Amino acid sequence: MGGHDHHHHHSHSTNKKVLFISFLIITSFMIVEAIGGFLTNSLALLSDAGHMLSDAVSLGIALLAIILAERVANGSKTFGYKRIEILAATLNGLTLIVIALFIFYEAIQRFMNPPEVASIGMLIISSIGLAVNILVAWIMLRGADTKENLNMRGAYLHVISDMIGSIGAIVAALLILIFDWGWADPLASIFVAALVIRSGYHLTKASLHILMEGTPSDINVEDIIHTIEQHSEIKAIHDLHIWTITSGLNAMSCHVVVNENLTIKESEQLLDKIEHDLLHQNIHHVTIQVETNTHKHDSSIYCTVKQDTNAHHHHHHH
Repeated sequence: MGGHDHHHHHSHSTNKKVLFISFLIITSFMIVEAIGGFLTNSLALLSDAGHMLSDAVSLGIALLAIILAERVANGSKTFGYKRIEILAATLNGLTLIVIALFIFYEAIQRFMNPPEVASIGMLIISSIGLAVNILVAWIMLRGADTKENLNMRGAYLHVISDMIGSIGAIVAALLILIFDWGWADPLASIFVAALVIRSGYHLTKASLHILMEGTPSDINVEDIIHTIEQHSEIKAIHDLHIWTITSGLNAMSCHVVVNENLTIKESEQLLDKIEHDLLHQNIHHVTIQVETNTHKHDSSIYCTVKQDTNAHHHHHHH
């Protein structure tokens, strides 16, 4: 395990550095692009800046998550501050949807009476924007863990779709420059707004699922039950809960009924085995309550909450 932890910590600090650099680059360019969109009167640039804002925020959330994960759990917030990341993600998702709707509205106004756009300025800024996104994507691919870490993966995908937005603005600028097609600008901005609303929707959906304590998307409940039940000492399992604390950190709790003649020592060894098996299935935090058949429960695997008068019989193991 030592080696594994060391690797994990190493990827953690590089992720942090990569996120921080990406965050700085994208935030500074977002400001440039917003001012540029304002000065050149290009809605495509403004909406691309809105999309960059969504990137900056999601990078910020990922950064926050890593920093807060380093702060230890304390008495009032026993899971550390890991939930903040999810709350921030939900908020971010909703903000993106609002930004996108605003862009849609503005674009429709512009289709009706297209304003003059300074297309050369627009072309220059959107080209720089594309270069900035390619740079950030390259930094991320080279330096960070974009495969495993959900946060890093999300941030990387954001940057990729941002790239598409910049390409849209470049094409629009060229069309205005060459053919004087004023409608290309609002068209490009609708295209970008569609990207923004998509990431907003997915972000909101995923984070609300976590806030509702939904079963993690990468977990198969049947497999988990099978993993626990494959040990011969275990007769039954009930009150099973699996949920996500923060992205990439899953927890599980359940009650297991074991043979009466199992000693405490044996049951602890059994639990260690189970915990180890579950770690390989992405369950990082396991609480199992062991009981013998002395008091009958509902046979349901999932929980029906009721007051348990026999609480003092229970053996807790963390």
